[in-house]
Amino acid sequence: MEYGFTIAAYVVAAVLFILSLGGLSDQESAKRAVWYGIVGMALAVIATLLGPGSGLWLLSLLLIAIGGVVGWQLAQRVQMTQMPELVAAMHSLVGLAAVFVGFNAHVEIGRVAAAYNEANLAFPLAEAGTPVAAVISDIFRGFALVVAKKTGAEITILRAELFLGVFIGAITFTGSVIAYGKLAGRVDSAVKQLPGGHALNAGALALSVVCLIWYMATGGTLPLVLMALAALFVGYHLIMGIGGADMPVVVSMLNSYSGWAAAAIGFSLGNDLLIVVGALVGSSGAILSYIMCKAMNRQFISVILGGFGGASGPAMDIEGEMAATSSAAVSAALEEADSIIIVPGYGMAVAQAQSSVSELTRKLRAAGKTVRFGIHPVAGRLPGHMNVLLAEAKVPYDFVLEMDEINDDFPSTDVVMVIGSNDIVNPAAQDDPNSPIAGMPVLEVWKAKQVFVFKRGQGTGYSGVENPLFFKENTRMFYGDAKSSVDELLKSLP
Repeated sequence: MEYGFTIAAYVVAAVLFILSLGGLSDQESAKRAVWYGIVGMALAVIATLLGPGSGLWLLSLLLIAIGGVVGWQLAQRVQMTQMPELVAAMHSLVGLAAVFVGFNAHVEIGRVAAAYNEANLAFPLAEAGTPVAAVISDIFRGFALVVAKKTGAEITILRAELFLGVFIGAITFTGSVIAYGKLAGRVDSAVKQLPGGHALNAGALALSVVCLIWYMATGGTLPLVLMALAALFVGYHLIMGIGGADMPVVVSMLNSYSGWAAAAIGFSLGNDLLIVVGALVGSSGAILSYIMCKAMNRQFISVILGGFGGASGPAMDIEGEMAATSSAAVSAALEEADSIIIVPGYGMAVAQAQSSVSELTRKLRAAGKTVRFGIHPVAGRLPGHMNVLLAEAKVPYDFVLEMDEINDDFPSTDVVMVIGSNDIVNPAAQDDPNSPIAGMPVLEVWKAKQVFVFKRGQGTGYSGVENPLFFKENTRMFYGDAKSSVDELLKSLP
């Protein structure tokens, strides 16, 4: 069997990828799961170089070396706070690759057809198994030879696959670029749409359908280019129409898009492993997006269409003033408290305060106090962001609880420390129907006896929504860098 070793290696790699994905769901098995993924990818690359990629060793090894160097540099330089935008940037590369592969497949079909015409041979073949003329076998290698052997029905399927790959890839590319810009603060995180809003998106999608019919009928380049331009616009406009508070869902959604783009590449190239891996990434990203939509009380279809994240009217007036406090007052409250809940957010990641928070937790628990963490599904700017930070700081996972597990315990809690969180503890989600985050389930920290908010200043959060929590009578603002503030508490506690 041709490429027998490659096929067998792909099966093993696919199993390793499945084990990797399954192991990442648990902190204890996550490290082993990462190694499953590394070994699976290494095996897949080697098998490809020995199979379909043979003969291109110099170019392949050069590209692998360049990619390895870039990856190493990124791993050394990128901070945990930058992981969300890095993930979005990586998604854009997958989308761009799908576009390039699709156009390359289109060009190869044209090249093979031209060669057949010059040799006075019919293309595509009438039926599978028809001998390929010697002149064609001498001219083409690799993917072009695969195309040369396809029948008319198979060429039609290939055209549909590459069209779909370019469409999904183009949306993923521009959408991920805009998501990167919003997460990195280089693009305004507010909701922005061109006049016409969803009508423009619908028009671009309708144009893509017309181009699909046109392309399948003629095989021409123009409909493929027009569709790619329309898809690039859809990706841009969809993500521009989503507000900052919803960007964690967007990252997850783009992850799903990149998976389906990879699967489309796999179908175009006839690569079974790409199909399996793309389906794994696409389906897991879609499932995660659905779970996060439920956590934020969003409609999944609305997320896909980019139609959420904007306010529907004037915001509710907030009464009162923010009251500041000191490390001595927070320390005294902690000494008197029996039960404490810590709610971490993106501000903790920015300040790199997770190790200090972990040390504070150990000190408080050593004093006999009950200390737990409350984690919102979209805390930070990436799903699982806070869980990774706390695991990195060696916080035991048995008292890191999800929102649904801990929300009922706030009324009986003495002290809540909100460290760098904003939107996920905002009571406006429940009280203000005009708020951009209206209906989103939040951690009900304001029900505790005392709430201390660790915050740099009085500004709003990433979504730009004011937080009534900061003005409540049982809330005190502990201003300053989160790490410095926690370090102060460590020194003042006995």
